[in-house]
Amino acid sequence: MRYRDCPTVEVSARVATTPAEAWAVVTDIEVPARYSPELQRVEWLDGASEVAVGARFRGFNANPHLGEWSTEAEVVEVEPERRWVWQLCFDPSGTPSATWGFEVDPGRDAVTVRHWARMGPGWSGLTPAIESMPDKEARIVANRLAEWQSGMAATLAGVEELLTGR
Repeated sequence: MRYRDCPTVEVSARVATTPAEAWAVVTDIEVPARYSPELQRVEWLDGASEVAVGARFRGFNANPHLGEWSTEAEVVEVEPERRWVWQLCFDPSGTPSATWGFEVDPGRDAVTVRHWARMGPGWSGLTPAIESMPDKEARIVANRLAEWQSGMAATLAGVEELLTGR
């Protein structure tokens, strides 16, 4: 597995709720910070207050292996009550370092909520580790994807709890 191949990870949950109710929860940028082991808090930037293309927000993160850092994200896609996508960019060229998203797929008596993320292709915090240990790239990438997946699963469990009370 190589970083340059932009590996993706996804977690989904089927929740007995309406698309509108699910959308209200997954577009509240503070919800993931309540449940994620890494994302500690978030704040809107530049006067933004809701998910809309061009809106920006900052996330404050902590990881026992990587330390503490903040990121700035920009919402790049919104399909109301269905999908929203944001990108992080550490690369001076403007190439995304990661792309994240939530999707809500309606069903007859429930919705499927998906939370996904794609690495790269731009520079990220993994780049120095990969450059210094190219023979361990696959393990570095796999470990980070596993951390992302674990955090996304915790977030979706929180989303489900908020929506169903369980």
